[in-house]
Amino acid sequence: MASIPRFIRNLLDRPGSANIGPFQRLATQAGGHEERIKALADLPRPDPDDLAEYCAIAREAARRTLGMRPFDVQLVGALALMSGQVAEMATGEGKTLAGAIAAAGYALRGRRVHVISVNDYLARRDAEWMGPLYEALGVSVGFIEQSSTREQRREAYAKDVTYAPVSEIGFDVLRDRVATSPDDLVVPEPSVAVIDEADSVLVDEARVPLVLAGATDSGMDAPETAELVRRLSRGYHYELDDQERNVFLTAKGTDAVEKALGGINLYETPDVLTRVNLALHAHALLTRDVDYLVRDGRIHLVSQSRGRVATLQRWPDGLQAAVEAKEALPASETGEILDSITIQGLIRRYPQICGMTGTAVAVEEQLREFYGLKVAVIPSNKPCVRVDEPDRVYGTVADKERALAAEIGRVHATGRPILVGTLDVSESERLAADLAADGLDCVVLNAKNDAQEAAIIARAGERAAITVSTQMAGRGTDIRLGEGVAELGGLYVIGSGRHASSRLDDQLRGRAGRQGDPGGSVFLVSLEDPLITHYAPDEALPKAGDDGVVLHKRAGYVVGHAQRVAEGAHLEIHRNTWRYTRLLEQQRDLVLEQRDKVLHGDSAADALAKAVPGRWEELSGSVKEPVLKDAARQILLFHLDRCWTEYLGYMSDVREGIHLRALGHKLRPLEEFHREGVSAYRHLMEEIESRSVETFRTATITADGLDAPDSGLRRPTATWTYLVQENPFGDVFDRALKRLSPRAKRRQDLD
Repeated sequence: MASIPRFIRNLLDRPGSANIGPFQRLATQAGGHEERIKALADLPRPDPDDLAEYCAIAREAARRTLGMRPFDVQLVGALALMSGQVAEMATGEGKTLAGAIAAAGYALRGRRVHVISVNDYLARRDAEWMGPLYEALGVSVGFIEQSSTREQRREAYAKDVTYAPVSEIGFDVLRDRVATSPDDLVVPEPSVAVIDEADSVLVDEARVPLVLAGATDSGMDAPETAELVRRLSRGYHYELDDQERNVFLTAKGTDAVEKALGGINLYETPDVLTRVNLALHAHALLTRDVDYLVRDGRIHLVSQSRGRVATLQRWPDGLQAAVEAKEALPASETGEILDSITIQGLIRRYPQICGMTGTAVAVEEQLREFYGLKVAVIPSNKPCVRVDEPDRVYGTVADKERALAAEIGRVHATGRPILVGTLDVSESERLAADLAADGLDCVVLNAKNDAQEAAIIARAGERAAITVSTQMAGRGTDIRLGEGVAELGGLYVIGSGRHASSRLDDQLRGRAGRQGDPGGSVFLVSLEDPLITHYAPDEALPKAGDDGVVLHKRAGYVVGHAQRVAEGAHLEIHRNTWRYTRLLEQQRDLVLEQRDKVLHGDSAADALAKAVPGRWEELSGSVKEPVLKDAARQILLFHLDRCWTEYLGYMSDVREGIHLRALGHKLRPLEEFHREGVSAYRHLMEEIESRSVETFRTATITADGLDAPDSGLRRPTATWTYLVQENPFGDVFDRALKRLSPRAKRRQDLD
């Protein structure tokens, strides 16, 4: 079907159209084995190729070890995973257990399984929670977290099933890529990835690059530049575009900056211009307690898809330094990128990918396009009876926030528990202050206290509880209703605004109505919300009544339209990022293939002995063969890694300026990028060979081995890993185009 146009393919492969009929029949057959299996004193070792028998044994193992008897729909979900699909299972339907049954099934087939989660907490919790089940099925299990040592990681990866956060697996892969001895390797060959919260990992985080960096000096005067832009005024010295994603110096601003810097010509000093632009972006476009937090004397980024601290995540070094200077914090370590891999590239290493989530159908196009995955919609064990009310739309943020506090007070008076999902940290804290002023106590869960997330969310269903949470509330943690709460209508979920992705709205709604529980949800939206102002700036907006409520039918259209535009924009960013990174991923695979031959064999020695036979013979007289071969290996590995680092830096510069080539009427930017990449890669391989030969000619190699420092082979004194939050402001050319041709606002009122 590769040649069929996408829109026709989408008609043929309707969202969630994977056929689960065979899985349902197998689950029914497993029920026919249940009494026989239950009567056995000892469970037999299951045959994972007899799926009905395997499901029956896994069900009984879960009942005996965990006190949990999997529902038929959980077995259907496990079978969908074992067939390489993404299982969409509603909140509270038991995805963790279904995933464990599938992982054990893969392991019993001789496959090494990584169960990939979004954070340390879930990886450790689920591995320990499901441990007795794995043991009963004859499968070993381990987990990895951020604090795991190298030996603990090696031990965990040696298990049949390994639970780990996606970032930790990625960092281990990157560290393995610069190993200089086979004994230093940690990660085994990838086989099966079972991905929890698959939409978050495969879509929301897919573009995030994981980075291995080596220490260097930045040499940037960020504090002085931050102080300079702090004195500039919006509307006079600089302007923002309609969507408030780009900021530009005006002519007055340029004059002021040039004067403050001693009369330089800003546009003839690119390095200074870059520092000023970064400082201006940090000052005008990144907001404390929305985009980042300041905690423990450091900047902590907030994940835009989860509303939680993005652990180990940072912006590219220049922007990171600019934000640190803005907040008067000491500059963090900076360094050159030794290697990197996007989360999408990391996941695509696995020959078999499957996953589970509560919201997969909405992103099935991306799952199919980028990973070749289909979505199997698993019916809930009990019908969902949650009542989802229509959106309530208000003219201004102030009107919406007053209505939000009033609605919470009204519902709280009945004793019904309330979970409020806010859009960012600052909004959650404003709401908490408003409620306190009304004499209402609430528990606030946001990026400032995300370590307590699971415990806070677990209590959100208790009578009269008010829980305020940013974005996705406690995914992976059940909210059980307290005594008497079902009679009150169950948990009431209120969204303080629509998110840029409808999936985030659905995830918030899904916190109520678990396993047939009663529940309700409603979203309060303002026409001043960022979703509307950023993604529907030109839409005609209806007027609000005297009470601030917008009743015009067009209000719902505007909100839905803005959300669709946002989703389309994010999808196109995903596609564009993958188009640019795919070439580098393919080239890295070729380099790694060569590196593995050098690391595990004698190819370096063979190559250098052939290239410099006289030097090889000279050294052979005084140096034992194993020592000489190891010296050759270290020389070639060093230059291979060094040249790849330089290549990454070069291609980063190419991508930043590639759109300028369009002005010369050359190839399209992506084609030009690929042309440059292919040409530079050929030079890369030649350069590795040339440098290795030259070093071998002059290196100090004794009976004790290679003297690497004396031979000029100095690796970084320190390395560290982090995730890069890609520059949200686009590239230089895109920003310039938007500056030259800004769209005028055409907003008007409708009666």
